[in-house]
Amino acid sequence: MDADITLRVDGEARRLTVDTRTSLLDALRERLGNTSPKKGCDHGQCGACTILLDGQRALSCLALAVAHDGAEITTADGLARDGELHPVQRAFLERDAFQCGYCTPGQVCSAVGVIEEFAQGWPSHVTEDLTADPEMTHDEVAERMSGNLCRCAAYVNITPAVQDAAAQR
Repeated sequence: MDADITLRVDGEARRLTVDTRTSLLDALRERLGNTSPKKGCDHGQCGACTILLDGQRALSCLALAVAHDGAEITTADGLARDGELHPVQRAFLERDAFQCGYCTPGQVCSAVGVIEEFAQGWPSHVTEDLTADPEMTHDEVAERMSGNLCRCAAYVNITPAVQDAAAQR
């Protein structure tokens, strides 16, 4: 069965017809030509497909496109504004927080979400004092980014890049 939906992707409304079983990832990549989110495991375990869905990080391989008709989707491609890189993108470049680059779009989107969650005071599993404002420590970043895997093991640079971007907020 097919359904007509509209997705607002990186600031642009896009209308399309999809099979009701189509994942958001496949709709973005195969139907709309947005190859920023990557298909890694296709099971929600690697984070390569991470996007911002209505402002919160989400695994697009696990989301059905029809369930998000009218949603605001931001990919790593849509983070830059007016020719200026997003602070997270800039920090990833400055810290050399990528190697092969396959996971980078998902890492970047996840980092943007992590920084927003942190700014809202959301604790993580490693937050020691739940009554205080969390600190953007190495352990906090590592825990919050743990759903995004990097086969090249660029974590040593990813964690400080996220901390740098958070400090600019």
